[in-house]
Amino acid sequence: MAGTLFEDIFRIEQLDPDGKKFDKVTRIEARSEQFDMYVQLDVNSEIYPMRTGEKFMMVLASTINLDGTPDTGYFTQGPRKSLADKFEYVMQGKLFKFFDEGSGPNVKSVFLVSFGGLLMMMKGDPSIAAKFELDQRLFILMRKV
Repeated sequence: MAGTLFEDIFRIEQLDPDGKKFDKVTRIEARSEQFDMYVQLDVNSEIYPMRTGEKFMMVLASTINLDGTPDTGYFTQGPRKSLADKFEYVMQGKLFKFFDEGSGPNVKSVFLVSFGGLLMMMKGDPSIAAKFELDQRLFILMRKV
């Protein structure tokens, strides 16, 4: 898929690990199958409820345009097809921080993204994190599998 920076299937290990903070938001902890990435992600549970043990596909993309053209930052409603049509839950956000944790062969890259206040922390293989840039606009696209 054009514009895709990361794609994997995750299994939810835990919901709200620090307790429920908001009525309509659930923080999920999940681990990916292929790349062994760990993610904590805030999801609007009123419109997209999730359960422990469920699997979902998650894609991080720089654009949702099928031809890979950069996103303009404006949504224009119309019949135009996009990558979002293939998913159930989509958010747009910005990567605001990333850093490496650990040292030597145990180093993990950590990056933080804000989707309008709903946060994502993803940790794992530094070679995957190399595809991302600070202040980069990202789309997260999810569907249950």
